[in-house]
Amino acid sequence: MVQIDVLSGQKAGSHPVVRRFPFRIGRASGNDLQLEDGGVWDHHLALEFQREGFNLSVAPDALVAINGVPVQNQVLRNGDIITVGSAKLQFSLTAARQRGLRIREFFLWSLIAGVIAAQFALLYGLIR
Repeated sequence: MVQIDVLSGQKAGSHPVVRRFPFRIGRASGNDLQLEDGGVWDHHLALEFQREGFNLSVAPDALVAINGVPVQNQVLRNGDIITVGSAKLQFSLTAARQRGLRIREFFLWSLIAGVIAAQFALLYGLIR
């Protein structure tokens, strides 16, 4: 999963998680992340998932900088700082959740116990 940490601006300290793409950022109420800071346009930028990675596409004539360098389209890397108007955001990948393994573990231990029981039964049959 992807997480956007808001480092500065009115929503500083929030950590929205990106659950679907494209993830839109801007001032308008229909955006996935609504920023009302100075210099933010209604539909400022979008984060899209492509084969190359997570691509940041900026609206025409909008100003966005990644790590201090102005960009229009850029593939993001973990930890990149995105400047949108007067707000600063940090792009990061969240830790992957591991599935519970209890059912598999129970099945495996049951299988091992069954094999051992079958071996004992076979030895008992051969000895008699």
